Amino acid sequence: MSSSAPLRPSVLFVCVHNAGRSQMAAAFLTHLAGDSIEVRSAGSAPAETVNPSVAEAMKEVGIDISAQRPKILTVEAVQASDVVITMGCGDACPVFPGKRYLDWQLDDPAGQGVEAVRPIRDAIETRVRTLLDEMNVPTTI
Repeated sequence: MSSSAPLRPSVLFVCVHNAGRSQMAAAFLTHLAGDSIEVRSAGSAPAETVNPSVAEAMKEVGIDISAQRPKILTVEAVQASDVVITMGCGDACPVFPGKRYLDWQLDDPAGQGVEAVRPIRDAIETRVRTLLDEMNVPTTI
């Protein structure tokens, strides 16, 4: 039996543009779990920048994601993750055996104002907290 520390579980959030839902989910997971979990996010067709309404909605709850940049979904990111959570990217996400896949049906904040983003943000926070409970990862907040 090895005496090394256990590997941190890893979660990958995927949406089409990696500019809204997956960025919010990754930010909440990082904010709530700290260093106890490895967090990734990516998009099948990433945008140039994070959605400004999403960044504003997250700033309202004390999380600044304005410096984040959308990233392209890679096979390596999926292979390196224990849990893969998709948000409206359909079949774009490669499937590998031994991974846990979840699909979160959430409205797309693209083109929406901050008023429309707030309920999406709040739904994502609730789901992230539930995920942490299911994974037995303590929250820092």
